[in-house]
Amino acid sequence: MREYEDIVYEVSDRVATVSLNRPDRLNALSPAMRRELLEAVLTADSDPDVGAMIVTGLGRGFCSGGDMKAMNEAGGAGRASGADAASRQYALNEKIAPVRDRVVLAMRYATKPVIAAVNGPAAGAGMNIALACDIRVGSTAASFGQTFSRRGLHPDWGGSYFLPQIVGPAKAAELIWSGKMIDASEALRLGIVTALVEPDELMTAATEMAASFASGPPIAIRLAKQAIYKSLNSSLEDALEYETFAQNICAATADSKEGIAAFVEKRQPKFMGS
Repeated sequence: MREYEDIVYEVSDRVATVSLNRPDRLNALSPAMRRELLEAVLTADSDPDVGAMIVTGLGRGFCSGGDMKAMNEAGGAGRASGADAASRQYALNEKIAPVRDRVVLAMRYATKPVIAAVNGPAAGAGMNIALACDIRVGSTAASFGQTFSRRGLHPDWGGSYFLPQIVGPAKAAELIWSGKMIDASEALRLGIVTALVEPDELMTAATEMAASFASGPPIAIRLAKQAIYKSLNSSLEDALEYETFAQNICAATADSKEGIAAFVEKRQPKFMGS
């Protein structure tokens, strides 16, 4: 397993945990963190020994978004932090094919569930990284904000796409235009998180959820994830057609036979992904 600069990547009991690791900066995004987050998600998705992923932050924050201090020193959001040739090339590459967009797409199109364990402030891009995950579990110490407008910036990392789907367009407009932070209880009320737990219980709760998904039938879960997101941009007829397609695939798998047999025999199924 390779060593990362700004994340920690661990796999245990078929769950990959990706921890953003700049706690002194509330896990503000660095160029290295962006690249490493992409690599970690792709690595976990391609690993047959991983059945689910967790994305979280180390320290007291989930992710404070872009590194405003580095941006200010570099002269603005459109320039990389630092004046060396490598940083200038990174800025050029970002404009051509943003790493942030590839991270978002990698999480959305991952064949495995991706859970955000939001332990503290998730601001700007940090909030949108959480929104790009399939499910969000929050600590009672979590907070969320589309803080871009406070910096004269536009939402990125998919925020203008994900947030209206979760809270509706009017509430999304309010949160994006105001840039205000909301607390964990408001995030739960709005459906941004599905559950809240005490800070010292967060990783246990997220890991238990991830482990339950990881022990499930991989083919059925992969197809169900595709169906959920496909339905957001399709008609009822399209959704029914895809459900039939997916069900026919699942019905022919060994996992479905195992699931049915386990139910009849009153035991836990052992899914193998075949």
